[in-house]
Amino acid sequence: MMLASDVSSPLFSWNLVADFQDIWSYAFMVNAFRAGLIVSVVCAVVGWFMVLRRQTFAGHTLSVAAFPGASLAVLVGFSTTLGYFGFCVAAALVIALLGRKGRANGAEESAVTGTVQAFALACGYLFISLYKGLLEGPTALLFGSFLGITTSQVTLLAIVGAVVLAVLAVIGRPLLFASVDPEVAAGRGVPVRLLSALFLVLLGAATAEASQITGTLLVFALMVIPAATANQLTARPGLSLLLSVLLALGACWAGLLAAYYQPYPLGFFVTGFAFAGYVLAHVVRRGREALERSRERGPVAVGLGGAA
Repeated sequence: MMLASDVSSPLFSWNLVADFQDIWSYAFMVNAFRAGLIVSVVCAVVGWFMVLRRQTFAGHTLSVAAFPGASLAVLVGFSTTLGYFGFCVAAALVIALLGRKGRANGAEESAVTGTVQAFALACGYLFISLYKGLLEGPTALLFGSFLGITTSQVTLLAIVGAVVLAVLAVIGRPLLFASVDPEVAAGRGVPVRLLSALFLVLLGAATAEASQITGTLLVFALMVIPAATANQLTARPGLSLLLSVLLALGACWAGLLAAYYQPYPLGFFVTGFAFAGYVLAHVVRRGREALERSRERGPVAVGLGGAA
């Protein structure tokens, strides 16, 4: 009889063709890569605006709200995907309706956001404590897993992602204006409050998507780190947004490959690759700034030497 300890993870053979053929022979891995593509693109785009708008605290709170949503779904026996989306969007609506990001550095919105986060955590632990069966899901809910991604979930992710990106395409320019200078935008007739509320709902939907890949605790791996990394490399909005998408996709797919060959949580690998890119971007930026300073000092030194 084969024991659980006798089952080992697949071995990476360095024969890339054979390795990828092995990976793609499993339907759950095909679904995982498809879901990763959808989630990476959506989260990178939404996350780029989130970082620009300085609403990472709201994004973190919405990721926390995914935890009670999924826990409630497990408790009552319906799809965890619906639980993710239901609680994340509901929390976004509460923050949008009760919070107001005004002149006082968004103090009112921050207070409401913190209140929602505390209540969401309390609800999550309540739902887990009420579950009387053998609950193996908390680790997957908190740190992510690719084993349970089905074709129907991929379809739902694609539909939601398409809607989110379509809405962002429509409101992108006024949202960018309102994010950079909300007071001037409001003075020119841009509906800043409405755009803020709509963006929070989009952020909630994107967070619900990312939570199913990275888990609720590590959702920032795809929501924040790629955008923050891109901002370290370039100040051009278009290029920064494109880099954010590529970095998120690279971290997600690399994480899926690593998690396939190693028995550790998917969220750890996705976060680890994304963080490594962020650190490398910092090194590149510091090196570029040091090179520019040395070039600026060069002509001055030559001029002083000639004067002497």
